Amino acid sequence: MKITGIALLGVGVVGGGTYQILTEKREFIKKHQNVDLQVVRVLEKNVARAKSLGIDENIVTQNIDNIVNDDSVKIVAEFMGGVEPARTFLLKCLAAGKSVVTANKEMLSKHWHELEAEAKKSGAGLYFEASCVGGVPIIRTLKNSLQGDTIKSITGIVNGTTNFILTKMSDEGKDYDEVLKEAQALGYAEANPVADVDGFDAMYKLSILSSLAFRTKVPLTAIDRKGISSITKEDIAFGKDLGYTLKLLAIAKNTEKGICAKVQPTFIPNSHPLASIKGSFNAVFLVGDYVGDIMLYGRGAGALPTGSAIVSDIVFAAKDKKPSYTSFKNTDKAERGVKFIDDENGFYIHLTVKDKIGVLAKITKTLSSKGISLKSVFQKSADEELVPLILITHKTTSKLLSKAMEEVEKFDEVVKVNNIICVE
Repeated sequence: MKITGIALLGVGVVGGGTYQILTEKREFIKKHQNVDLQVVRVLEKNVARAKSLGIDENIVTQNIDNIVNDDSVKIVAEFMGGVEPARTFLLKCLAAGKSVVTANKEMLSKHWHELEAEAKKSGAGLYFEASCVGGVPIIRTLKNSLQGDTIKSITGIVNGTTNFILTKMSDEGKDYDEVLKEAQALGYAEANPVADVDGFDAMYKLSILSSLAFRTKVPLTAIDRKGISSITKEDIAFGKDLGYTLKLLAIAKNTEKGICAKVQPTFIPNSHPLASIKGSFNAVFLVGDYVGDIMLYGRGAGALPTGSAIVSDIVFAAKDKKPSYTSFKNTDKAERGVKFIDDENGFYIHLTVKDKIGVLAKITKTLSSKGISLKSVFQKSADEELVPLILITHKTTSKLLSKAMEEVEKFDEVVKVNNIICVE
């Protein structure tokens, strides 16, 4: 059996986990997949880190050209993160005819078209199962399954950090800032958590997943993004009283009017399958026109779960005689004629109002004038002059609601608009 040479670009958390799996499972993979995978090159500045993993320092290099020009390297797995120099390195590898495996969702969502174009020129493969939802095989499901279905919608909890934070806030009644610090101490959140808590990470993943699901490019610019930093424990508690669970959801819908794509904190009914996904776990809920509802669930991050997805792609690449590419026009923009729309959904509105007769009627009249009706109203009783007022609207667009709320905010009886959150 011929050895397939693998190069690893970086051996940090996920790269180290991948090396561990490739080493420990080498004989298992040989027996059951009929391929012999061997790490023959490692790009890593920290040689001591590589040696601590049991990697022979003679195969460690700091020069990408040593990998590009090594004929024994057939597959390159990248773990560097960020856009550069990962993008430049992978373009070089693809140009040299080496297949690429990556978990880099930011680089892929921004430069997928460039990488695929280079892969097509040389006949190399481009594999990215681990870029979205860690060890959950969502990419392979979208690319290689459901061939007879039109995917109507994709809804996912695709960021473990935010799901951990919202779960803690819900289960323990803690404030956002307190739980964020806890998440950072446990390693679930970075010292600079912006990519996670402001929804960028989920946005990168949604661009990739929805493009595959709908078989057309959904660029980052088409995705409406909002993070969780404005969420309070009071909002979560009010939602609970009304039968809802709060999640940061990546949602894309393919409708007759066009495509809607958004990453937003969203209330979902407690009966929804995604409502039960807790902690750092991820899940993706698909709806197909024939297959109906499908949900994939598992760990969305971590050395071994993500490493497992990387190894799966490496095995797939080693056995793939003729790599396949996207069936749609993959450029940096959406295809001409594809429309992106403002989705209709319900909204949770949390106001602080003066406890006066007629305030609700005044607000309701203003909303009604914009075509917005209320599904439910919830007011906490209080002995004070100011009280919280919670409104749940029927389906409307965010644009219509914004216009209505501009008027509501000016009312003397409305002290503060605390939060507005989507309701699916």
